[in-house]
Amino acid sequence: MDLVPALEEPLKKVVGPATAKVMAEHLDLHTVGDLLHHYPRRYAERGELTRLADLPLDEHVTVVAQVASARLHTFKSPKAPRGQGQRLEVTITDGSGELRLVFFGRGVHKPHTELLPGTRAMFAGKVSVFNHRLQLAHPAYEPLRGGDPDAVDSWAGALIPIYPACKQLESWKIAKSVDMVLPSAQEAEDPLPPALRDGRGLVPLPEALLKIHRPHSKADIAAARDRLKWDEAFVLQVALARRRHADAQLPAVARRPKEGGLLDAFDAKLPFTLTEGQQKVSREIFDDLATEHPMHRLLQGEVGSGKTMVALRAMLAVVDAGGQAAMLAPTEVLAQQHHRSIVEMMGDLADGGMLGGAEQATKVTLLTGSMGAAGRRQALLDLVTGEAGIVIGTHALIEDKVQFHDLGLVVVDEQHRFGVEQRDALRGKGKQPPHLLVMTATPIPRTVAMTVFGDLETSVLDQLPAGRSPIASHVVPAQDKPHFLARAWERVREEVEKGHQAYVVCPRIGDEEDDPRKGAKTGGKKSAEDRVEEAATAEKRPPLAVLDVAEQLAGGPLRGLKVEPLHGRMQPDDKDAVMRRFAAGETQVLVATTVIEVGVNVPNATAMVIMDADRFGVSQLHQLRGRVGRGSAPGLCLLVTDMPEAAPARARLGAVAATLDGFELSRIDLEQRREGDVLGQAQSGVRSSLRMLAVIDDEEIIAAAREEAVTVVAKDPDLEHLPELRTALDALLDAEREQYLDKG
Repeated sequence: MDLVPALEEPLKKVVGPATAKVMAEHLDLHTVGDLLHHYPRRYAERGELTRLADLPLDEHVTVVAQVASARLHTFKSPKAPRGQGQRLEVTITDGSGELRLVFFGRGVHKPHTELLPGTRAMFAGKVSVFNHRLQLAHPAYEPLRGGDPDAVDSWAGALIPIYPACKQLESWKIAKSVDMVLPSAQEAEDPLPPALRDGRGLVPLPEALLKIHRPHSKADIAAARDRLKWDEAFVLQVALARRRHADAQLPAVARRPKEGGLLDAFDAKLPFTLTEGQQKVSREIFDDLATEHPMHRLLQGEVGSGKTMVALRAMLAVVDAGGQAAMLAPTEVLAQQHHRSIVEMMGDLADGGMLGGAEQATKVTLLTGSMGAAGRRQALLDLVTGEAGIVIGTHALIEDKVQFHDLGLVVVDEQHRFGVEQRDALRGKGKQPPHLLVMTATPIPRTVAMTVFGDLETSVLDQLPAGRSPIASHVVPAQDKPHFLARAWERVREEVEKGHQAYVVCPRIGDEEDDPRKGAKTGGKKSAEDRVEEAATAEKRPPLAVLDVAEQLAGGPLRGLKVEPLHGRMQPDDKDAVMRRFAAGETQVLVATTVIEVGVNVPNATAMVIMDADRFGVSQLHQLRGRVGRGSAPGLCLLVTDMPEAAPARARLGAVAATLDGFELSRIDLEQRREGDVLGQAQSGVRSSLRMLAVIDDEEIIAAAREEAVTVVAKDPDLEHLPELRTALDALLDAEREQYLDKG
């Protein structure tokens, strides 16, 4: 009788219903196969105690250490039997640091008899602070007992797997469950084609699973990890290669600009020469537009590198070819800004259908959710008749009643501000799938991850147009050095006295609808240290608010200057009026939320002060900073924070201040936040479908896996001859994720 459980067997039949319930609810493990792929996060060596120096605060940890001392304290307690309570304090060490364990009440007796000085054990619990010392309160523990002297060497050299665990289920209990299902590893189907596996020198999957869970040496761990990383990279790459292959089969209208048309007329009017990068990227886009399957291209460009110019030329080429182009912007302020700047750049070429319009002109229409009924009716008419060759809008473009005459190109600005479904809804408005161009200045982690995985064809703009000025960035520690903040306002005054303007950015608006405990959306998962620090700061005071700061500045350090607030809850006409006054130089200091984060272009603005800068994410700070230094005068960005110097949040700000390279900052962002669920909708890094692979560290494996995947899919798109790979793909891509990947 075969007693080896099948990989699809529910865990409750193998490990028992109670353990299975905890694994399902807290670790998302449901089957024998799930548990086999729940890999150890690291390994402890019994003969080499684990370092305690780097324990993360407020996280559940497992450590291997030795008891240095144990003391039982008795104290008066009216609630305890006979009026006396007991507290056991145990100090454990690993040679590099110490950690205190504390047990109270009835939980004292057993550890008092077992945790004697010299005892080695595994300890698991949540790291907290008491009297300025790290401690574990009532940790679970498992003594590690060696045998006779002859067995000590083998015992000391053994590798103890430390599993991702939770409060309800310690690592060693997971290890015991893994022991129960490990025989099933022999039944694992190998998704890698034999030729690939042999050519790359990779061990078979069953062997890799045995070695990752129960290694005899570090070489076993390395061999297993190499193999399992390849599994993840290759199966994902096959999924992406199949999507690209399917896209290549879709029909699309080729859009080629005509000679002497709108694009040529626009280029002839340009008062400057395009950078080499802009010309190169434009050629890549035009080549894609000329094909009869949809372009799916990511345009990554530094803040201020001229992405909008490249996108506009692509839109003009599509209009030349008889189609329409739509630009989707994340906010009304940005949509209005794009509309205004594009109309200005085009001049009389944007006056299609009007007196004085150029012969090749088209109409540039704006569509936002807050437009009046008459303006909205006219905009919808312009779209459905084809009168408007270019439309710029917000989410309003996605509504069902919005119809196009012949949508040929969709440009998405700052794609991370839109849900995938929203982008897909706009793509679905063409008679055939339109071409898609996605623009971003600082790729967020999921974008970086998907780009590394090769889901999108990528173009990069990495040089700034002539005339752009450098931006100096500095961290202003307002709590430690209040005079630094006073100097910051002096610098703003100095810039205004030179005839320039400044932004002041705050995390919240500050009216009665705001929750004072909510900071800005930082766009990422914080570490435990960050959460503890920021919780402490939040207790001291709420995030700074636009309305409060604008009033304080106007009556205090910036008295006499024209200071105006701008935020997302203002009426659209009011927002537009504020932006127009600022663009015209009438307003000297604009106090705003992140509504100015992308696209706002006022070359005369040279200074920016970001209040509570630690409450913003790395990418967001870089985007905000990109609003200054857009003219001939140098830019200045001051990052104000109350965080202490040792805080990780301060290190983040230091990284932003140290480089203007958005691609480098996106890597820092990705390393901090992880990849998120690469194939799922979670972009926050909370849970990743990657268990072994790290996008930043394993780029070479990913690139090699992509080459192998392209070859496999070209020969066998439906994987008819690779059933094991097909099974692995089906397990990875449930219907929802495959649909999401298709839309991405």
